[in-house]
Amino acid sequence: MIISHLVEIIIGFASGLVVGTGFVAFLTVLGIIPRLVQLSKSQLYVKPYEVGVILGALFGTYLSFTGAVINASMLFVMIWGVFHGIFIGMLAAALTEVLNVFPLLAKRIGLESHILWFLMAIVFGKIFGSLFQWIVFVR
Repeated sequence: MIISHLVEIIIGFASGLVVGTGFVAFLTVLGIIPRLVQLSKSQLYVKPYEVGVILGALFGTYLSFTGAVINASMLFVMIWGVFHGIFIGMLAAALTEVLNVFPLLAKRIGLESHILWFLMAIVFGKIFGSLFQWIVFVR
C-alpha cells in the first residue's frame, strides 16, 4: 500500500516536471516575455514579468487541483476573462509569428495584397465565436 502511494507520488511529480518544463520551453521558444518587454519598452520590469508568470502558473495549478471556489463579482470575472483572453491571444499570435504561418499561407493562396483583411477576419471570427459560445452555451 505504501509502495503504491510512493510510486503514484513519483509519477505525479515526474509528470509535473515534464509538463512544467514543456510550458517554460514553449514560452521561451516563442519569446513572449522578451517580446512584451521590447514592445512596451519596460526593460526595468523584467523581474515583475517573470514573477507574474510564475505566480500565475502556481495559482492556476492551485485552482486546478483544489475545490477552491472564488465568489467574485461579475466585474471581477469579466476582468479575469479579459486577462485570459489577452494571454491566449498573445500566445496564439506569438506561435503564428514564430512559424510565419500567415505570410506563407497568404502567398500560397495568392492573397498577399489582402493579408490585413485575412488577419482581421480571423480576429473577428475568434471574437464572435467566443461571444457566441459564452452567450448561447454557457449562459
